Amino acid sequence: MILPIIIVGAIGLLASILLVIAAKVMAVPADELFEAVRAELPGANCGACGYAGCDDYAKACAHNGAKTNLCIPGGGEVAKKVSAALGVVSEDVEPQYAVVRCSGNCYATDSIMDYRGKQSCAACNFFYQGKGSCSHGCLGYGDCVDVCKYGAISIVDGIAIIDKSACVGCGMCAKVCPNHLINIIPKKSTVYVGCSSHDKGAFTRKVCKNGCIGCKKCEKTCESGAITVTDNLAAIDPAKCTNCGACAAACPTGAIVTCESRCETISKGA
Repeated sequence: MILPIIIVGAIGLLASILLVIAAKVMAVPADELFEAVRAELPGANCGACGYAGCDDYAKACAHNGAKTNLCIPGGGEVAKKVSAALGVVSEDVEPQYAVVRCSGNCYATDSIMDYRGKQSCAACNFFYQGKGSCSHGCLGYGDCVDVCKYGAISIVDGIAIIDKSACVGCGMCAKVCPNHLINIIPKKSTVYVGCSSHDKGAFTRKVCKNGCIGCKKCEKTCESGAITVTDNLAAIDPAKCTNCGACAAACPTGAIVTCESRCETISKGA
């Protein structure tokens, strides 16, 4: 009985020694620079920085010279911490937020079908591009609400509304919207086009009272040349826009809105 015990014990001791040696020889050196950068990132893994997630961005900063101000959710504070960890000069981060390019609430447009499937924008969109008379509009089932980690999105009168003060511009909502209605713009921009339809004006007007009809009144009104109407839809260049609001005042359908009045306008059913 003693001999088998001795043999088993010897084998166990030998295996332990071999494992310790292997752990030392085959050990992967810790990437201290990566760890230092990764510790400062918020962990949202939103991809707003242009990388697959926080780990990839941390590696790019630590070893590939990526800019330290690309973390939109983290903002300037994270940029300073990452820069400090790398020993480089910090750069400013331009705050951004998301806007929904649709004003087709329940007062402005109608449903053409009674959808009773899974309560999801992606699922509803499979059925003839949604239940609404405008196939470009917000479906209103809140896929964007579910993915938002900051509680910045809510469904009001059938369409998504984004709270500028709570939004960090991570872009997660833009990725899940099946109709690609959500844009990320600088927070300094307060005017945007609340429509995404490229249909002809007469048809857009028929299916949505608040849709852009491509009349070009905004384009003619804008003194800074920030607005162009292409393929029946107005677009605003944030770099040129002065946020004067003249285009919103000139728009006959209310398709151009200001972020300050967006929630109030829609909640009142205007």
